[in-house]
Amino acid sequence: MNDKKQEMNHVELMIGRVLQIGVYISAAVIILGILLWIVKNGSGYGQELPTHLLAIFSGIAAGRPYAVLMFGIFLLILTPVLRVIVSIYAFAKEGDRLYVIITTVVLVILIVGMTIGYAG
Repeated sequence: MNDKKQEMNHVELMIGRVLQIGVYISAAVIILGILLWIVKNGSGYGQELPTHLLAIFSGIAAGRPYAVLMFGIFLLILTPVLRVIVSIYAFAKEGDRLYVIITTVVLVILIVGMTIGYAG
């Protein structure tokens, strides 16, 4: 029983760490984008801004500040999705099938919502 409690504490710490690292990385990328914006004196784009991942990645490769900012925001959005994935693992380790199912449904809803938003 003590081992299971210790393992759950470890999983909870891991979930917290995933959220913390995700926020730190996205904040660093956003700050980098802001600094690039200041140095380059603009977004690096005219009227059309990147909204899809491929355009964002090609903008990052070209050193465009707005693309770097968008990537930071994408990472920030991805952070809670990673938390849901880690939660599925935690509930599975705990042997709680109901919460595994519920959390998996939440993950599917998140993925479907992001896919619809990406396509729309």
